[in-house]
Amino acid sequence: MKATIDVCLSPELMHLYDVQGKVVVVVDILRATSCMTTALAHGIEHIQPFAKLEECLQAKHNGYFTAGERDGKKVEGFDLGNSPFEYMVPALQGKKIAFTTTNGTQAIAKSKGADTIIIGSFLNLETVVNYLRQQTKNILVVCAGWKGKVNLEDTLFAGAVVELLKDQIKPDCDAPLMAQRLYLDAKEDMVAYLQQSSHVKRLARLNIHKDIVFCLTPNQYQVLPIMQKGLLVDLHRS
Repeated sequence: MKATIDVCLSPELMHLYDVQGKVVVVVDILRATSCMTTALAHGIEHIQPFAKLEECLQAKHNGYFTAGERDGKKVEGFDLGNSPFEYMVPALQGKKIAFTTTNGTQAIAKSKGADTIIIGSFLNLETVVNYLRQQTKNILVVCAGWKGKVNLEDTLFAGAVVELLKDQIKPDCDAPLMAQRLYLDAKEDMVAYLQQSSHVKRLARLNIHKDIVFCLTPNQYQVLPIMQKGLLVDLHRS
C-alpha cells in the first residue's frame, strides 16, 4: 500500500488522528517553526520544546537560553522571543535553547507518539519535501493554527507540501486537497494573499512586517529539525 498524506488543520482536531507509525510535520509559520529552523541553521546545538511557560523557564537552571512567546509577544523573564532574526546572533552558536510558544510547541506536544516528528517552515520547504519523498510511512502535517483555530499561513504550507509531493504521495482525504488548492491560489504572492489573514493582522500591530516577509520566503535553509529523545536537532548534523 502506498503512503498517503493528510493535514490536521488545528491541534484541537488531533483526537481524530492516530499518529502512531506516521511521519508528522509540525508547522507554525508565524513564527515558531520558522524560528526553530533559523536557530538550527545558525548553529544552535539543539532546542527543547515545552508546552508550559513554567517548565521552559526552569530549563535556565540547566544551562539553556530560554525563548518564550505568548500572544505574539516575548514573555517577561525570557531571554528570547519569537522573531527569527533573534536566532541569527553569532553568540548563540553552540548553545541550547528551551522554547515555548502560544501554538507551535503545543502542536509538538500533541504529536508525541508519532514514528518521527520533523519541523516544517517555508524557510526549509524543499528540504522537508525531499525528506518526505524518501519515506514509506504515511505523513501527517499538523498545523499549529492560533489558539485552536485554523489559520491560513500554516494551511498554505501544508498545501505546498501536498502540491510538491503530488506525483509520489496521494492525499488521504479532503483536507490536503483543500490546502493544496489554497496554496496554488496564493503561491505567486503569499505576502499579499495573507494581508487579510487574522495572524498577519495581529503581528502587523506589533510592527514586525519584516518577520512576516522572511517567514514566507521559501528555501532559505537546508536544515531539517527532527525530534530525537525529546530534543530538536538538525538531522544533517545529528
